[in-house]
Amino acid sequence: MVLGFATAGAGRMSLIRSIAGAVIAVTIVAGTARFAPAEARIVCDEGYRVIKGQKLATPYCMDVYLAQVAREYGTRVSARTILNNPSKKREVCEFVGQDIRVKNICDLVLPRRGGF
Repeated sequence: MVLGFATAGAGRMSLIRSIAGAVIAVTIVAGTARFAPAEARIVCDEGYRVIKGQKLATPYCMDVYLAQVAREYGTRVSARTILNNPSKKREVCEFVGQDIRVKNICDLVLPRRGGF
């Protein structure tokens, strides 16, 4: 009887070790996955998002491009500021809105002046 109990205990310990090993392996994999570089980052090119080699106009990329052009004019503004603050976007458009590179972006923000 004692021998049967010892064998059952050894099997149980083996099972516990297997489960503990699996838990440790999952923890290590999950921990390293957090520090892996992000594969799905947004790639923008002059106001357009590049998706599988094709360009698609998106508000995010347009705002990033507007900030880039505004910095070329000497304005100290970040893309994040333009993305999060519509008033700042309007202010930047009032300053650089006639530049042909961002005119279409700023036409969405600035009111039409005169004419039809």
